[in-house]
Amino acid sequence: MKKNIYFLAAFAFFLFSCGNGDSEGNGGDAKGEVNWNNAADSTANSLISNFWNAGVKYFNYDSNGNLTFHYWPQAHALDVLIDAYNRTKDSKYLMYFNQWYDGVKAKNGGSFWNEYYDDMEWNALAMLRCYQATNDAKFKEAALQIWDWIKEGWNDNAGGGITWKRGMEYNKNACSNGPACILAARLFREFGDESNKEWALKIYSWEKETLFESSTGKVYDNINSNTGEIQDWIFTYNEGTFIGSAVELYKIMGEKVYLNDAVKAADYTISVLVDNSILKDEGNGDGGLFKGIFVRYFVDLIQQDRLDAVNRKRYLQFINANAETLWLTGTNKQHVYFGTNWRNAPASATGLTEQLSGSMLIEGTALLANKDMI
Repeated sequence: MKKNIYFLAAFAFFLFSCGNGDSEGNGGDAKGEVNWNNAADSTANSLISNFWNAGVKYFNYDSNGNLTFHYWPQAHALDVLIDAYNRTKDSKYLMYFNQWYDGVKAKNGGSFWNEYYDDMEWNALAMLRCYQATNDAKFKEAALQIWDWIKEGWNDNAGGGITWKRGMEYNKNACSNGPACILAARLFREFGDESNKEWALKIYSWEKETLFESSTGKVYDNINSNTGEIQDWIFTYNEGTFIGSAVELYKIMGEKVYLNDAVKAADYTISVLVDNSILKDEGNGDGGLFKGIFVRYFVDLIQQDRLDAVNRKRYLQFINANAETLWLTGTNKQHVYFGTNWRNAPASATGLTEQLSGSMLIEGTALLANKDMI
């Protein structure tokens, strides 16, 4: 009798796991393990179902239908859908790419220009990836146009660097230089213009000399050239884009020094900017996106062929622990919502930025799982 009870209980668990994987985004298999492809599918479906607004053709600012338009999160929402398309090759995503292009451009005043250089950089990066995924020339043209605007932000204040905002030429931020370096390097690798490689090297050199603390791996937020003061805020996304810059230049130059820089920044982040080994809560709004941006470029670092095997193992363990914590305890399974703290599931609603960070973690983990690294 007892064996029959155990059998029925096990069978019920099997049905529950499979049912959640289909209807609630559990992503589990019959053994209770996480199927990261299923989890990523559920995550992409949630982003579309709960945030995409077909009327205005951009993503709402929260899951309650807030229409407030913030330019830079739209880029990361597009990035997540590109992740899903690259992983699945499901043509359903192509419609959203095209509608996003029309809707974001229209809402932004009929152009992708913006007074914040970092905001333009994020959108150019996303559209370059969209071009690479679809070969649709309008995304290439938009990315190149934005890049021309971004280069206007470079000046000699504080020894160089791209300013944060038009009209604030004295303020040089990690967030306006890290993504610019990544963009320049990727444009060079895609189209072969030597001037873009020089831009990437120039931007990287300035940020490393000015905002990177090589002894610890810290990436400081900004420098004010009027006062010479360095703002010592440390955010995961600045660490992430410095890692991304170093990895991109490693791909171009093949020099281990860039990989070493990336490792230094990664080690600092996963040892300091954490809460008991889980990336720390950096709030909602802009801060809600920071962890996901770190994860995107950290995952790229993990895949580099000359990364030390011991470091790769540590990094994979870190990603896996964060992903399992988010998926198993930090996800509202009814809607597949993520919050600012990856240990705590949001009760009923969430914001776009924190949803995107969680989505990037799940997609990044699925990418590594599909390469048999996790």
